[in-house]
Amino acid sequence: MAEATANELTHLGGVSSQELLERYATSLMGVFGAPQRVLVRGAGCHVWDADGKQYLDLLGGIAVNALGHAHPFVNSVISSQLSTLGHVSNFFTSPTQIALAEKLLEIVKAPAGSKVFFANSGTEANEAAFKLARRHSHGQRPKLVALQGAFHGRTMGALALTSKEAYRAPFEPLPGGVEHIPFDDIEALRAAVDSKTAAVFLEPIQGEAGVRPLSVEYLREARKITSEAGALLILDEVQTGIGRTGAWLASAAAEIVPDAITLAKGLGGGFPIGALITFGEATSSLLSAGQHGTTFGGNPVATAAALATLHAIEHQRILANVLAVGEYLRSALAKLDFVTEVRGQGLLIGFDLDADVAPAAVQAALNAGFILNAPGPKTIRLAPPLILTIEQAQSFIDALPAIISTAKDAK
Repeated sequence: MAEATANELTHLGGVSSQELLERYATSLMGVFGAPQRVLVRGAGCHVWDADGKQYLDLLGGIAVNALGHAHPFVNSVISSQLSTLGHVSNFFTSPTQIALAEKLLEIVKAPAGSKVFFANSGTEANEAAFKLARRHSHGQRPKLVALQGAFHGRTMGALALTSKEAYRAPFEPLPGGVEHIPFDDIEALRAAVDSKTAAVFLEPIQGEAGVRPLSVEYLREARKITSEAGALLILDEVQTGIGRTGAWLASAAAEIVPDAITLAKGLGGGFPIGALITFGEATSSLLSAGQHGTTFGGNPVATAAALATLHAIEHQRILANVLAVGEYLRSALAKLDFVTEVRGQGLLIGFDLDADVAPAAVQAALNAGFILNAPGPKTIRLAPPLILTIEQAQSFIDALPAIISTAKDAK
């Protein structure tokens, strides 16, 4: 039999979406539910399915595809690195791993002595942060504090920090000591943090809960309260970091220095990578060899992809675009009579509808050529590529009334 070409192996040209979905159902675990489409190609803010239909991607792989799909600069850097050195164990290092760590410390304005640990995803970065909190307290502080509505991942430690009962219940008992307190409630935080608290985990904007921003005042008080109690403040910027809100970090407006930050999603521009960045005294907690590890963390190709993504964001006025298009979208959405509330910063936007039709609206939008997400019965979440244009945003606004009308008729 002739050897298959790369295109034949990966694209399966001529095979219909229906056939591929049937093959998916018989070969992959159903943990994500049935796929809505089989996507085969992307360019910029658009993707195409196996039947040739085009979609405007307003979800960006859930805040992952920061520079859209098939970005030529990122692709060229990945290809160059892959043809040079694809993987080495962490008994060694590579120039891209070192350069990315230095760049991240620069853009988060980390004080001297700060360090980076590379993982493969957001949940792994948060798992490392969980261990950091445990290790830093030397077993003397058994309690961790997170917020109601929090989502920090699905591995066991990260899941313990996640508040949604439907995610937690099938896997209990989870690692103990996590208390979930009311969202953006300073008095509740003050009451919860004491001498037994190892760390407080916060998302500056809760994405999975419907794009709910914490106030600047809350973040500043959280820093003050944790410092006074001797607890760590760990900010989960997995979804909000790397320019998603128009700044490198969503927490930048609070002008605080946490003890650790976790990053992933947009960091690799579509290539899997996560990071834990530690500041100050917390940095020493995981420095001993063997305290933590991962086979693929800091992989040369993943770190090259992240370096390319950061370079493009920095040098192509991406952050300015995020602010401009984000403001345009939020303003346009707020004028629609079926939208009751608009939340978010930059290009992480949540908006509520006047009826419980968000899941139906996502399906109607897909049929109309737009990819959205419904984190709740009334809530739509947008997390498009950071290169989304005003014209593309307007095409969605123009189509939205018909999408919502179709969703309401289907209910």
